[in-house]
Amino acid sequence: MPAVAQYALLPAPSANRVYARSALDLVVAELTVLGAGAFGGRLSSPEVRELAGVEYVLFTADLSAADLALFAHASSVYALFEIAGDLLRPVAVPSPDRYPSDLLTILKYQGKTNEQFTRLLLTVTAASAERPERLTEGRMRLLDPVCGRGTTLNQAAILGLDAVGIDVDGKDFDLYSVFLTTWLKDNRLKHKAATTPVRREHALLAKKYEAVFAPTREAYAAGHTQSVTMYLADTARAAQLIRPGTVDLVVGDLPYGVRHGSSGPKGLARGPLDLLDSAVGGWAATLRTGGAMGLSWNTLVAPRADVAAALDGAGLDVLSGPGYDGFAHRVDRSILRDLMVARKR
Repeated sequence: MPAVAQYALLPAPSANRVYARSALDLVVAELTVLGAGAFGGRLSSPEVRELAGVEYVLFTADLSAADLALFAHASSVYALFEIAGDLLRPVAVPSPDRYPSDLLTILKYQGKTNEQFTRLLLTVTAASAERPERLTEGRMRLLDPVCGRGTTLNQAAILGLDAVGIDVDGKDFDLYSVFLTTWLKDNRLKHKAATTPVRREHALLAKKYEAVFAPTREAYAAGHTQSVTMYLADTARAAQLIRPGTVDLVVGDLPYGVRHGSSGPKGLARGPLDLLDSAVGGWAATLRTGGAMGLSWNTLVAPRADVAAALDGAGLDVLSGPGYDGFAHRVDRSILRDLMVARKR
């Protein structure tokens, strides 16, 4: 490949028709963030263009093998081509997935966050951290403080990351712990999994489910394992459950007024701003310096400026500009979703 070339990305088709209408714009925003941050300007000018009746996202780049490994984490990579005159030359993009995709897709339930958007939110957040290359090394630890039934935890696990989740819903906790243990057994992966109480000063603080596993028996025997942990607890207690400064990424899809929440001093907080008011300081405390927090939410119930103020108040630098300002998209008639990323000072 030449040092600088023009590429055409064929995005993966979306199974969600509403999401599909915004998918190309989201891909452009995602590549803009990757190009400016993780690639240090070596990927630029992404735009949607039609070639022979098919819509692609075109961009120019100087991509090394390491760059391609990071590029592979983008949410909608279906096929990549180098443009050579009137021809498209296929470019091999290494898959970053360590486990089958059914870990992410088997569970179907009302309120589940779209899998492609989950991947996008994770990738954009990781690309905004001080050391984004750790994503390709499987050396990042992720916290989803409103994890529900584990879509983000499963996406992180597929990429080889350690993942921690917190949720206040006992039904979600039970369903997820049973699902993951069953999935590990069905795929004959060497593992250990257990549910235990978490106590502080003889008082019950949380219930903890933890699974430790590896993609091969050889890796497990050599100690090259990863873990998924879920706490049944009030997410405002994150700093009590997770040692400060031990998380690289905080990634969460905030409640739209129906799911998730924190008990808080004023009762169960189900709106995103109430939740941030009670919990974002604890989430930020778990982050390492240079780590990043990426949150999505319904802008119809929480203005962007108010979310930014909450993150700033927690000691985070909100990132803005090209790419970061281009993620707003319609989910349904009552939800206009956006995302925001901030870095720990």
